[in-house]
Amino acid sequence: MKPNDKPRGTISNGENIPRYNHASFTAALVAKGRFRILLPLILMMIFLSPFTVVAQDLTCSQLPKLMDAFHDNHYAMKSTTSIIRMHAVDQMVKRLDPSKTLLYESDLEKLKPLLTDLFESAEKSDCASLQLVYDLLVARARENEAIVKNILGPDFRLDMMTELNINVDKRPYPKTMKEKQGFLKKIVQFQIENLLTTGIDLATAKKKQIHRYELQTMRVVEQNPAHLITTAAEAFAGALDPHTSYMPPKDLEDLQIQMKLSLEGIGALLSSDAGFTVIEELVPGGGAEKTGLLKPKDKIIAVAQEGEMPVDVIDMDLRDVISMIRGNKGTLVTLTILRQAQRKERFDVTIMRDKIDVKEQEAKITYEIRKVSGRQYRFGVIDLPSFYGGEKGGKSSYEDVKELLAEARRQRVDGIMLNLSRNGGGLLEEAVRLAGLFIGNGGIVAVKDSQGRETILANGSAASGKEGDKRNSIAAPAEDPRALYMGPLVVLTSRLSASASEIVAGALQDYHRAVIVGSDHTFGKGSVQSLIPLPWELGAMKVTTALYFLPGGKSTQKIGVMADVRLPGWFVLEDIGEAALDYPLPAQAIEPFLGVREKDAPHWKPIDKPLIARLSSKSQRRVAKDAKFAKIIKDNKEAADKKGIIQLDDLRKTQKEEGADIEKETRSEQRQKAREQYAPFVNESVNILLDEVTAKDLPR
Repeated sequence: MKPNDKPRGTISNGENIPRYNHASFTAALVAKGRFRILLPLILMMIFLSPFTVVAQDLTCSQLPKLMDAFHDNHYAMKSTTSIIRMHAVDQMVKRLDPSKTLLYESDLEKLKPLLTDLFESAEKSDCASLQLVYDLLVARARENEAIVKNILGPDFRLDMMTELNINVDKRPYPKTMKEKQGFLKKIVQFQIENLLTTGIDLATAKKKQIHRYELQTMRVVEQNPAHLITTAAEAFAGALDPHTSYMPPKDLEDLQIQMKLSLEGIGALLSSDAGFTVIEELVPGGGAEKTGLLKPKDKIIAVAQEGEMPVDVIDMDLRDVISMIRGNKGTLVTLTILRQAQRKERFDVTIMRDKIDVKEQEAKITYEIRKVSGRQYRFGVIDLPSFYGGEKGGKSSYEDVKELLAEARRQRVDGIMLNLSRNGGGLLEEAVRLAGLFIGNGGIVAVKDSQGRETILANGSAASGKEGDKRNSIAAPAEDPRALYMGPLVVLTSRLSASASEIVAGALQDYHRAVIVGSDHTFGKGSVQSLIPLPWELGAMKVTTALYFLPGGKSTQKIGVMADVRLPGWFVLEDIGEAALDYPLPAQAIEPFLGVREKDAPHWKPIDKPLIARLSSKSQRRVAKDAKFAKIIKDNKEAADKKGIIQLDDLRKTQKEEGADIEKETRSEQRQKAREQYAPFVNESVNILLDEVTAKDLPR
């Protein structure tokens, strides 16, 4: 997948979404001064559902109204051009056959004119071409079922040398029946092996696999032309940009669930990619993260309830997988994981469903000691998983970090390292106020809407350093000077740092306030989305309505915030980031609003290019000698060299070699292992902070 090849669910944890009048079909934009941001991916959260939405199917006559509403509210895409239609057709094909196991290459030649006609005729409420699309899908599903039944005949044997490319983007559609049979044979080999590891015999595994394909055919048959109208709406929304989407009633229900204060589940954000259920993000404090074993991009290939046999979920509908993983607090669920890496390619993880521990998501501070030339240095390390807050009298990331900085001053720290490496975003107001703790008065971020109107969000009155700047400004109260931290500062980022965390890191970089450390750049999500509930219980649409801009005038869109000092990547980075998504909006620029008046001259020592060059040089020498970084680099290279190819024999070997050890680990040991994974990056960031503090001693 490129991440937006997937069917999408709801937005992830920690986001407050503006609510709108349900009667307004095209009403949009967030109220002035209440800008909110979404996480970089629109994903499915595993939480317990306490209610049901009475859903209505989208009709063909409503489709043109919905398309017009998307255009009316979108930041850039104001009409359905031929390019948008082409993108919508491509998105529809991906939704109809995400794993490229159903359709032939020649089928695309038939489908694309039909789907092009659909998106042209839909504007006139004509969806007749969907009947032909439906007929073709049913025929191909029945064909696949027959092929699999033939493969699993009396002569079926496992071939342990079977190799499968799990990167669907690098896989072509089959040209002939023979090619399709060969590919399905590979898929079935892995599916049968997966079932055998649960302890059942081959005959039972074959019966289960045949039943699965019978169910798949039934699902395609049930997906009648009327239901395909919803698929068309989703495809059209996905053609505008990666973060615009149509949310059917069930997806809106999931969003409403996650917005409730009491959240129960495993704490993982899931998506569907080429037949695999993929973990996109682990919610801090959730059961999935506490195991210490799971990572983003892990694939869930089986699910087992407590005391029951695992159920193979490869090629299973995402909603069916989610219903299996959801459950009541205190119950256990076991996930079988497939990981594209050098080791631990397949293993089981047992997770207790629980209420998400909010304290696990709160900002925390630890202290690191370094000794140089007989002197001891003390550094505060603030870990901030998200920009939380918004509830009156409730928790606030800004207030929490403010208290931690006060504690750090009492501890007489020589510097602060702010860890945003796992921070996927949150509330913009919190991010703006938090950045002000390190900068004081000044503009932090600007928002530009589709009308070209720019609004600067600032702390204090100094929204811009230029007299006569007539742009609208929303200023938070000036910070108490005693609460500001003006000492040495390093910010740790990664490709998972997105939205609000990019705004904070980018503002600190533009003000030359901090050294940004990371693998290369942050995620690159610089767009604003508004959620607009639809009438008639049709769900909602989420539309990109604006872009964010940093004080220097640049947007984080697509390019993110570049690291000043680069460290090796935590994992293979190819498919993580805005640029890897389909049809990302281009980066733009506005007039900078960076600058301070003479009376507000900065009280920190600005970070300049010569200092960054010296810090980078010294860090590179350390990293080159570090055994842990050497292993990370080696593992990433080996994973990249595999190019998405996995072999059946490798899976079986790693299961035998490591499965038993993992089962013996306690939860405490699992959490410790998770900390050890991130330790090299935190440790080196503190070393860079030490270098900044002792910069006068660095070689020039």
